[in-house]
Amino acid sequence: MKKVILFIAIGLLFTGAASAQILPDFQFGIKAGANLSSFPASGAYNNSDKAGYLGGIWARFGALGFNFQPELYVANKDVNVTYTEGNSTYTNKAQFTSVDLPLLLGTKMGAFGFGARFYTGPVISFAINRQQNFGDAASAAVRLNYSDQNYAWQFGGGLDIQKLSIDLRYEAGLNKIAYGNVDTQHTRINLFNLTLAYQLFSM
Repeated sequence: MKKVILFIAIGLLFTGAASAQILPDFQFGIKAGANLSSFPASGAYNNSDKAGYLGGIWARFGALGFNFQPELYVANKDVNVTYTEGNSTYTNKAQFTSVDLPLLLGTKMGAFGFGARFYTGPVISFAINRQQNFGDAASAAVRLNYSDQNYAWQFGGGLDIQKLSIDLRYEAGLNKIAYGNVDTQHTRINLFNLTLAYQLFSM
């Protein structure tokens, strides 16, 4: 009797896993969290990482063990840029707000609303606000020329707990950003994102 119950339990487990991985489905939800912007130092420029925020919506189309997940969210990215020239040091506190569009391909392991997800894909970022506060007259040397449109590649993973998801991702910038003179490209934006997502409905 115990063996029969065990086999039934195992069968139900694999049936649930199979249905979660193979049958087509659609999910939609909201997400919010924090990011940590990283601008690698370059020459006379010394940058410090700062925390920002993001919030928006996501959708997920899944079938055959894979899923396509487009997202749309507003992201705030902060960084302090310090420029040293001789005995003088100049600082620019830069803050950029953008609308980001990740287009991610992923897969999931697990069943019954619990599991682990893995993602990767491109991100298109559209700048909607660029604020830079200069602490001195050397603003041209410290200025970050943040483009209207930027590109990155995102990858990471997450945990699903029923309708909640916790994601940790790394975003590597693809296009370079200039310090001061736009003819000289120096660095790329890199981000770590930690978010909490909630599924509003599924089909």
